[in-house]
Amino acid sequence: MTAPRSSTPRKVFGRLSLPERTYVAEALRTETVGGVLLLAAAVGALLWANIPGLRDSYGSVAHFHFGPAALGLDLSVAHWAADGLLAVFFFVAGIELKRELVAGDLRDPRAAALPVVAALCGMAAPVLVYTLTNVTGGGSLAGWAVPTATDIAFALAVLAVIGTSLPSALRAFLLTLAVVDDLFAILIIAVFFTNGLNFAALGGAVAGLVVFWLLLRAGVRGWYVYVPLALVVWALMYNSGVHATIAGVAMGLMLRCHRREGEAHSPGERIEHLVRPLSAGLAVPLFALFSAGVAISGGALAKVFTTPETLGVVLGLVVGKTLGIFGGTWLTARFTRASLSEDLEWADVFAVASLAGIGFTVSLLIGELAFEDDPAMTGAVKAAVLMGSLVAATVATVLLKIRNAKYRRLWEEEERDEDADGIPDVYEEDDPAYHLRLADRYERKAAEHRRIAQEKAAARHGLAEVPGGAGDDRDGPA
Repeated sequence: MTAPRSSTPRKVFGRLSLPERTYVAEALRTETVGGVLLLAAAVGALLWANIPGLRDSYGSVAHFHFGPAALGLDLSVAHWAADGLLAVFFFVAGIELKRELVAGDLRDPRAAALPVVAALCGMAAPVLVYTLTNVTGGGSLAGWAVPTATDIAFALAVLAVIGTSLPSALRAFLLTLAVVDDLFAILIIAVFFTNGLNFAALGGAVAGLVVFWLLLRAGVRGWYVYVPLALVVWALMYNSGVHATIAGVAMGLMLRCHRREGEAHSPGERIEHLVRPLSAGLAVPLFALFSAGVAISGGALAKVFTTPETLGVVLGLVVGKTLGIFGGTWLTARFTRASLSEDLEWADVFAVASLAGIGFTVSLLIGELAFEDDPAMTGAVKAAVLMGSLVAATVATVLLKIRNAKYRRLWEEEERDEDADGIPDVYEEDDPAYHLRLADRYERKAAEHRRIAQEKAAARHGLAEVPGGAGDDRDGPA
């Protein structure tokens, strides 16, 4: 007789496994630092591009060309940042995606359903909002993809600045959501922003990727082998007409991200650990420095809310992202019989969804690609991305601050380690050895307090027996 299937509903945003929690914590620490640098770079770009006496130098530096023209790589500084440095960012994104697929939450179809559906809805809704805004306003549909991206580093920087103790499950959801978001952004760039293919260069890039894969499978090690090969693949991909960042994500996806017996970390995890600081701390901030520098004035800001294209971007980020992610999460929970964790409320999911409306790095990149033949509209769309991200960050800050006291209690409970073994107690409560360690620890403390009590009592008793001492009531002359 077959045992009845358990009807216990699955928890949404439940506690992470310990290995996943450790990985997420390390990744978020790096991304948070990178996000703060990204925020500083964006502010620096805006100041540089708007302070009289400096704005001309910003344009001169951003449009300064260098590189081997014979190889088709005589590019501007801004172009190098967008096509070159962001390839490092997408390389890390490729590794993250591969790890999630083979070792993270996305390897389990049931667990993967939530972030995947939420990410898809969080990309479809902004497209719908942008399209409706521009159809009714008579604008261009070319920028439909601009508000589809979430910038995890910028979102984490906002969390760091406002000081919220967001529970690790919500942070992990935000990180996984951004990974899936990056995947679809890469597909959008590859499919919709590729034109004039050079099949010889594309064939060379594919051949280089095959060599890269064969070297990995053969166990060849050494950065001096892979870095030059990666540069050749990137250059060929750039000249093929396919956006050069695709080379980065393709190489990231080729790395092995599952651990073999005796391995503490897989090759993908080791390389990600080395490259992530370079991506978060250098590549992305430099891209922001040379992409976020748009002229800001009262008239320019007014046009953001009156021009269909820019208004569509702002509404797509602020309204579309929030409603799409929240709606996708609610629908997934509703139709998979999953229930929300007892510690959280749907208001918390809505707040995190609004935080995902911060679209910066990839949104700026897609904005440049969508309106590359219209510099004026490119600048306006960049301003819209900045404005939309600022509004989304402000809304998320207010919503998260309302619940911050609750988050702090949850965070403290997650971090509690009474037996001092380096593992949070919530992961050991079903382990008898944990309770024995805790009992032994408390018994040692109790024994120490008994010893101190006996010493104090003996000292007080001895003092009481001394004539004229503190315990003697006679206070006359001896």
